[in-house]
Amino acid sequence: MLWAIGDIHGCLNALETLINEISPTPNDKLVFLGDYIDRGPDSKGVVDFLIELSKRTDCIFLRGNHEQMLLDVIDNGDDTYLWVINGATATWRSYGNLQNLLYNDEHLEFFRNTQYYFIEDKYLFVHGGVRPNIPIEKQDKRDLIWIREEFISKKHNTGYIVIFGHTPFEDVFIGEDKIGIDTGCVYGGKLTAYNLTLSKKVQVECLNG
Repeated sequence: MLWAIGDIHGCLNALETLINEISPTPNDKLVFLGDYIDRGPDSKGVVDFLIELSKRTDCIFLRGNHEQMLLDVIDNGDDTYLWVINGATATWRSYGNLQNLLYNDEHLEFFRNTQYYFIEDKYLFVHGGVRPNIPIEKQDKRDLIWIREEFISKKHNTGYIVIFGHTPFEDVFIGEDKIGIDTGCVYGGKLTAYNLTLSKKVQVECLNG
């Protein structure tokens, strides 16, 4: 089975419940669309859980704009302002403080190893979306994690069905050439796993966002 899982944002309880419900086997593939951290109560717990899950299940971890903000601060020396206004302090609290995060080599390796996109069969998985009419290999990485309306409102003409997160919807968004599965877990919505093999969704309420 091929699964896509939407934005988690530190909602560990919802993630644990969702994975328990879909009960992946070693033959399944889980593509996580990014934004594992920020805003929710337990970003550190989410990353711990995903690292352990990847040891027994085939997992692909995409990079969201929130992981990029973290790396921009830690690796590129950017000011923390943009990250802070997007929920960084919740992440820092989950580690105890920012310094603890800086010294967590396993987690930093996890963030640095995230991918900007992933292709499987007719599906292109990406966090934010793609700029229309540009081949995937020529896309600006910033667009892949930040773009919204220009992607959502237009046909993208990449030749794939794009599976994306980043932009919250009340329920799964199914368009002609795209499927959006960020259903606003941390905002009181749901965490969604979408089964591309069977074209069905599994959702759980977020009780701790």
